[in-house]
Amino acid sequence: MRIDPIIPIWLMLILCVGMAFLKRRKRSAYIRQIAAIILIFLINLRIMVPSSNVETSVRKLDTYVLFVVDDTISMLAQDYAGDTERLTAVKKDCEHIVDEMDGAKFAVITFNNSANLISPYSDDSNFAKSVLDSIYPLDSLYARGSSMNVCIDVMTDTLKRAKEKNDGNVVVFFISDGEITNDDRLKSFDGAKKYIDGGAVLGYGTKEGGNMYVKSYYDDRKELLEDTSDYPYKPAVSKIDEDNLKKIADDLGVDYINMNDGSALDKVVEKSRGTAESTDKGKTIGYVDIYYLFAALFAGLVVYEFFDMRKKVIK
Repeated sequence: MRIDPIIPIWLMLILCVGMAFLKRRKRSAYIRQIAAIILIFLINLRIMVPSSNVETSVRKLDTYVLFVVDDTISMLAQDYAGDTERLTAVKKDCEHIVDEMDGAKFAVITFNNSANLISPYSDDSNFAKSVLDSIYPLDSLYARGSSMNVCIDVMTDTLKRAKEKNDGNVVVFFISDGEITNDDRLKSFDGAKKYIDGGAVLGYGTKEGGNMYVKSYYDDRKELLEDTSDYPYKPAVSKIDEDNLKKIADDLGVDYINMNDGSALDKVVEKSRGTAESTDKGKTIGYVDIYYLFAALFAGLVVYEFFDMRKKVIK
């Protein structure tokens, strides 16, 4: 059982006590007054009980959405909207996209030393948000630098499989700071273009860059990541590389959005949502309201009071 009060409980208690002090002279009338006050209190609580027969409606969109997320250490740089981690902003923005495209099928690829499809296409939006929220960079001990080339094959194959189903738009959101730190040259992404109907490349970071704090090997504290290429060591700084991100966007045939000003994101989402929309109805386990039972008793009391007062007036 759970409750969802319409008016805060403390306020309703004050109102009910106040009504109880307005005592009616006749004992039976006062008993009915107290009963009415209790019913009003119970109606306000909106008591809900478990049920396995709750009607539900699930929206369906004819859209496949693939998130390709850079989870290298540079995504921990604290230069989003001041000193917020890039990855924190990524998760918030991805959740927004999932909410706006609820009913689509979502898949997630992450890439660092290698690329991995960590969630195949699923229409469970809550699962998609849970997967996205769990993303965290590889430990700095094992990281071998940043390169976006590692994700090309996995991304292209995942988009191709969705396109071959031929039952909806295929959308990709490529998410990165564009930084390459392992001396790789950026390869072409245009092999995936023919499988894409919409989406965008979302860039995170600033030209000034930000420091990165990584989890300590010994406890839960976070330590400042240092650049060990020269002594004395200095704090490592990660900067956005928009040239790389714009090149990828051009190859894929989608828009590039610098997420420091993500105002264009909603337009892209709206454009990419797809056209066909349907609603599947069914039964599921959940909670049902029972306030109407108390409302019916209260209505009965009101009717009784009406006829009782009318009878007294006639007399």
